[in-house]
Amino acid sequence: MEANRPPQTSVTTDGDATGPGEEARKTVAAAKAANHLSEVRLVVLGWRWPGKSLTGNTIIGREEFHLERAAEFCVKRQTEVQGRQVIVVDTPGWFSAQDTPPSYKKELMRGAILSPPGPHAFLLVIPVGMFTEVDRSRVEEHVSLFGERVWKHTIVVFTWAEVLRNISIERYICREGKELKWVLEKCKRRYFVINNCIFGEHPQVNRLMERVEKMVAEEGGYYKPEEVEKEKKPMDENQNPAREVRELGARPKQNSGLDLSKAK
Repeated sequence: MEANRPPQTSVTTDGDATGPGEEARKTVAAAKAANHLSEVRLVVLGWRWPGKSLTGNTIIGREEFHLERAAEFCVKRQTEVQGRQVIVVDTPGWFSAQDTPPSYKKELMRGAILSPPGPHAFLLVIPVGMFTEVDRSRVEEHVSLFGERVWKHTIVVFTWAEVLRNISIERYICREGKELKWVLEKCKRRYFVINNCIFGEHPQVNRLMERVEKMVAEEGGYYKPEEVEKEKKPMDENQNPAREVRELGARPKQNSGLDLSKAK
């Protein structure tokens, strides 16, 4: 009888049966396709720890960035990830316990113009460990070289997170307190955890690219260096809050003395 017939599924023009779940999946897929970039341009920022250059190597999928080469000069490499051309610029790492030389800062700023017309994202690499007021000041000092708008295009990338074991990255962030939270709030809490022990093709790199594409869609495009030149002001070295501090910052977890195993 007509009333006892089972509910019908809709049929698309290509012959695939679809239900509500399938429609939702296709909607998500369509959104991803709309955000897909044929080219992704990245600039990697951070301390003079190997985690910064290792992150660049993880994205590229091979060892292209070496700590000794990236110490003073920008290095640009590219690869392909899931059909995207990915350009990665590794920049000079800044110092933890002493002032970064002006020549390093100048070279650091050059990283933004090595992937014209401008980078889609700045990856601010932060190793898991004790994050102090000095570290926050160092981040502010160096990221501000690119102007205030840079935060709209910044993603924090946590490295060495494997030392957390069973502690989630969210709990780690809560444990670290206001200094790390300040950084995350500046970039709208955009962060990503990367495992630099995994080389070659791996889903984590594609997930990072999708995160970058989502940010680009939300912020309406890429970082434009020429616009920042208008808002930048020369840095007064006397305004550097970390100038007289002689404290080692951004230490690896195993040297930080931070006991995350007792986190509640």
